[in-house]
Amino acid sequence: MEKKKILIVEDNPTNRKLFSTILQIEKYEVFEAEEAVRGLELAREERPDLILMDIQLPGMDGLTATRRLKEDDDLKEIPVLALTAFAMAGDAEKAVDAGCDGYISKPINVESFLEEIRPYLEGAAPKRSSGA
Repeated sequence: MEKKKILIVEDNPTNRKLFSTILQIEKYEVFEAEEAVRGLELAREERPDLILMDIQLPGMDGLTATRRLKEDDDLKEIPVLALTAFAMAGDAEKAVDAGCDGYISKPINVESFLEEIRPYLEGAAPKRSSGA
């Protein structure tokens, strides 16, 4: 069985390392970008099965990057999960309106993180995630 590919677009190196470590332990192939423009390039190059997109990124924010992904016929089917520490009322709706398929609040719950992303990798996810 082919390894599932996951792209992490996250500017915080500690968070990026945490997400990457958890995913690699589970044998996912992980690609990392610390800003949105590089994330879009990697999405085109690697065609990941899932993108974990931080909302607050330097330069282009994660919602703008997600809109660009969803406007690209070659990339629009890739599920995008929004990641944000700013879990305010309305953030989930903003993420979904931008094209995100779900939403996870940071800091993540390490124990439930894999369970939250697994449905998106299996194509069985609802249109939004409850977050942790």
